[in-house]
Amino acid sequence: MKIVLLILKILLGLALLIGLILGGIILYAMLTDFKPEEKMTVEHLGTSNKTLDKNEVSLLVWNIGYCGLGAEMDFFYDGGKMVRPSKDLVSKYYAGVEKTLSKYKNTDFILLQEVDMGSKRSHYLNEAEGIAKSLPQMNHAFGVNYDVKFVPLPFTDPMGRVKSGLQSLSPYKSTENTRYQFPGNFSFPKGLFFLDRCFLLQRFPLNNGKELIVINTHNSAYDDGSLKAKQMEYLKKVLMDEYEKGNYVIVGGDWNQTPPGFDNNTFKKPGDKETYDQIAVDFDYMPQDWLWAYDPQVPTNRKNSTPYEKMRTFTTVIDFCLLSPNIQLKTVKGVDIDFEYSDHQPIYFEVILKD
Repeated sequence: MKIVLLILKILLGLALLIGLILGGIILYAMLTDFKPEEKMTVEHLGTSNKTLDKNEVSLLVWNIGYCGLGAEMDFFYDGGKMVRPSKDLVSKYYAGVEKTLSKYKNTDFILLQEVDMGSKRSHYLNEAEGIAKSLPQMNHAFGVNYDVKFVPLPFTDPMGRVKSGLQSLSPYKSTENTRYQFPGNFSFPKGLFFLDRCFLLQRFPLNNGKELIVINTHNSAYDDGSLKAKQMEYLKKVLMDEYEKGNYVIVGGDWNQTPPGFDNNTFKKPGDKETYDQIAVDFDYMPQDWLWAYDPQVPTNRKNSTPYEKMRTFTTVIDFCLLSPNIQLKTVKGVDIDFEYSDHQPIYFEVILKD
């Protein structure tokens, strides 16, 4: 009987200890929670004073996966086993990102997602600062969308500190750089440890008296579609308001959903280990004269349940641009680098701003 009571006391003590630890983690997360305002002006850093004086512009869109999700990696939250890469792999992925971006140094706008500023998962490398220094001819703005002091998952090897966000680069001087907070989040306490999704809006004056609005977005993942729906409605209002003013509007980024009408099995291979349903943007989300620009020949995202295998890993398109009716698409081309440096691939665009 004494042994039974002792075992019960030990189990009760362990349960109490675990409860105190979890409670402490949640309390710490609540006290340090990043609570951005709906609209926040962010710094526009750089020395270029160039104005946008042409009607043909180019863009590159790329989720760089915080230089932690290259071809050798899987990810525990996507069904894989790994939490973070080695420091050597982060260095390799970061060097590959810089090398790729250097090929597009003359691009007018570069819109990046999942750029870390100081995270344990990327060994505290300040990627945003490094990328800005590697493209000194460009101004840059940054919108934080993930700022958590300690992510406790997985419990056996916590992700720890995460600070990351959206980085927009351009040689042109903007007159507005605003971080817009998307509505909605996951329920408590899960929401304390997930991203605060946002988009970064920049405004560039044109010679014809109008303005070019360039938006860098990264919409929700891991939700049932309800968060995406709220975000898309919020974004739509901003887009329509700007277009009704006579402005040109470009939205590019990782939408975490496929373009309207895209066949999710486009890149299905005979050896695919798995498939999964990806939510698509509704056909009637925007008026028919708005254009969804993407390359249907090159996938932009791969499944992270295993390291990348060209003939087996499921791939699809969730990174693309939305163009207002006064913008003509000239070129769109996916940049196929076999997901070597990220679980996403870049997309290059050339567009014409119509009179």
